[in-house]
Amino acid sequence: MLDFGQLRCFAAVAEELHFGRAAARLNMTQPPLSRQIQVLERVLDVQLLDRTSRSVRLTAAGRSFLPEALRILRLAETATYVTRQVAAGRAGVLKLGFTAASAYDFLPRLVIACRSAMPEVTLSLREMVTKDQIEAILSGQIDAGFIRPPVNHPELEAEQALAEPLVVALPADHALADRTTLGLEDLRSESLVGYAPHEASYFHDLLTGLFAGAGLQPRVVQQLTQIHSILALVRAGIGIALVPAAAERLRFEGIAFRPLTLAVSRPAELHLAWKRDSDVPLLTHLRALLRELS
Repeated sequence: MLDFGQLRCFAAVAEELHFGRAAARLNMTQPPLSRQIQVLERVLDVQLLDRTSRSVRLTAAGRSFLPEALRILRLAETATYVTRQVAAGRAGVLKLGFTAASAYDFLPRLVIACRSAMPEVTLSLREMVTKDQIEAILSGQIDAGFIRPPVNHPELEAEQALAEPLVVALPADHALADRTTLGLEDLRSESLVGYAPHEASYFHDLLTGLFAGAGLQPRVVQQLTQIHSILALVRAGIGIALVPAAAERLRFEGIAFRPLTLAVSRPAELHLAWKRDSDVPLLTHLRALLRELS
């Protein structure tokens, strides 16, 4: 059988065309170098080198075999390097899920940071709602996901990746648009475009809890799933909405965004979740990177 030692010996002699120089290059003596070449020729059942006391030259078979031998050696070196990089968490493919709202600001910043800190890592990104992400993590379709809390599954671990404020989105010509900041009490009599209780349960439950805590009952006129759809209705004058601050990045014309004063300044959370027994080394680096971004 071929081995890499034989190939390295042959490549050195073929490139140097001198056994002494090839042996010095490989930090070995000439007799074992000659034996390696002889073993290789027996394995291949061809003569690779014409040797005389004064010269060494490649046979036709040797000239044909040299680029193949070099290619095999390069592949072996690449495989070794890539494997070590993957094991160290510095290379490979990281499959991540994310919610639509996280793509407004957080996800672009994360991708830029990953490309800078881990240039040999390829991110495979899939937009999915939290429920689908959890199923994909458990089945191994993705390595981790950016999901809305809480994460209560016994096979999953999670940590906070982001916490951001809520802002009030309202038509630009709305009377409240003249205010610099707003509180929940200011919204008492407003029509609210809210979130669907099942498909967007995180934001639905978050807003329900905030209003209940303030002793208010919002007048919800529509319930939708996606933030960009909610903003479209706000622009149409259907009502106002409470959205994560990153939604301002969507730059909807005809909509004004105003800070919302709350007891908890950053109530909208996003968590990174992964399988408890995950053996993906890249996750360690990703978590460290998230801590730098926060």
